[in-house]
Amino acid sequence: MAVPHAPLHLTGHVLLDDEHETGEVFVRDGAAHLTREADQPGEGRRIDGWVLPGLVDVHCHIGLGAQGAVDLDTAAAQAIADRDAGVLLVRDAGSALDTRPLQERADLPRLVRAARHLARPRRYLRGFACELDDVAALPDAMRDQARASDGWVKVVGDWIDRGLGADADLTPLWPADVLAAGVAAARAEAARVTVHTFATETVDDLLAAGVDCVEHGTGVTPDQAAELAQRGVPVTPTLLQVERFAQIADQAQDKYPVYARRMRAMHARRYEQVRMLHEAGVPLLVGTDAGGVIGHGRIAEECALLVEAGVPAADVVAAATWRARRFLGFGAVADGASADLVVYPADPREDIAVLAHPTAVVLRGQIVAGALAD
Repeated sequence: MAVPHAPLHLTGHVLLDDEHETGEVFVRDGAAHLTREADQPGEGRRIDGWVLPGLVDVHCHIGLGAQGAVDLDTAAAQAIADRDAGVLLVRDAGSALDTRPLQERADLPRLVRAARHLARPRRYLRGFACELDDVAALPDAMRDQARASDGWVKVVGDWIDRGLGADADLTPLWPADVLAAGVAAARAEAARVTVHTFATETVDDLLAAGVDCVEHGTGVTPDQAAELAQRGVPVTPTLLQVERFAQIADQAQDKYPVYARRMRAMHARRYEQVRMLHEAGVPLLVGTDAGGVIGHGRIAEECALLVEAGVPAADVVAAATWRARRFLGFGAVADGASADLVVYPADPREDIAVLAHPTAVVLRGQIVAGALAD
């Protein structure tokens, strides 16, 4: 249960960005204040610790279950699980459910919607995507999804082609020229485009089309990574999802051995891949791929996997907070900004495991979760 709107005085280490911190932040009427106002009545409830902007899950599917769309009550429960883990901003990377009613609830994380995935029949998970029989329809469909979204369009770039029989493997869904036309159509609606890709073969077309973000990126080569870094195009590694590749390969082995071999190889080098992207200078974002078969509220696990892969904890914390907020067009901790903050008992840049134990999750100025929540 949320604590009623009451002043808070958060002290210790208030992390503003990669280079700046301050010693305290006051929360009053739902807003953050970095200096005490002359007419501020008292300090309010004092909580000491490391104060971060709310975490961001940039690849999350609120409204999706294992069989496709869920009902709004279930979607709200998913959002609450994310919120209670410290995620106060979500970029929903495609959902079969219209989740706009959830955006009206003050007790749920801020939600940036990408509307529905775009895919082709039998070339993605059944019930998840808007499936296009004609590849030439992609630009119009991307325009439609841009208008239905909050400025993001999600395209499935590659998936197993079962029509190849025993030789089935990951292959691109869209011709390069059609994909480029689709990106242009989305841009004309002031939307950005992010693309699901596992396969190496898809990435050059994504670069040529000028996409804004890459999801998974398990097939990105060093040369492609250098191009992504030069352009400042981020990758969301979704290691919780990639952890499942060996299991997927085992399930596919008898019928689709070529595909199984590729999935197993990408699983084996998953940490090496993330290190390569980081060392190449590719901006990394944090996304759990929650929804479908992955549970919500697992942002701390995703961050821990990135550190295990070799990304410094300080970079992971930044990627999960102020860098992601900046990328999505949101602020961090600033005077007058909404008080969407998480307080931790220690510095997660020194020990990433701290992210799993928030002292207080403060959403719109109210404590909604954490050890100090009532």
